[in-house]
Amino acid sequence: MKQLNEFLIPFVGLKLGKHQFEYQISKAFFDSFDYDEFESSDIKVNVVLDKKSTMLELKFKHKGTVHVPCDLTNEMFDLPVKGEVKLVVQFGEAYNDDNDELLILPHGEHQLDVSQIIYEMIALSIPLRRVHPGVKDGTLDSEALRKLNELRVEEKKAEKNKQEENIDPRWDELKKLLTDK
Repeated sequence: MKQLNEFLIPFVGLKLGKHQFEYQISKAFFDSFDYDEFESSDIKVNVVLDKKSTMLELKFKHKGTVHVPCDLTNEMFDLPVKGEVKLVVQFGEAYNDDNDELLILPHGEHQLDVSQIIYEMIALSIPLRRVHPGVKDGTLDSEALRKLNELRVEEKKAEKNKQEENIDPRWDELKKLLTDK
């Protein structure tokens, strides 16, 4: 993965207080991470950096759509995604990102690369099972759905009724004994 300069936040020159950054995420961003789960994306990421004297607090929010194939029909559709992540950045002896909510930067650092955080936030907000909304409400008309409906196993109500008629009437008398308690 190459470093993306537009995602570097130089926090040294910033005053104490809140600062806002916005990013528009497209497919090219995910190509730099070799992530090819979807065809295209249109996601807006809002980052609020609250600079304090000894630490940084970051709040990431994203909202948008990714163009993905449906897991059932393989039809392409725009899947809405949104999410939120909070991160605290402190300064220490060495770089440490073992904790999801805490990042430790060395004392000499003067900028923060947020591209990895944005990538993970968006990738984790995409559900494992992606179903086209037309499948859920029954409005999607595709070749795959027509074939699935054609091959669907249907209960034969006539056979079920016939089996119920062929039951020996003595069993009904025995069933009454069970329910008379």
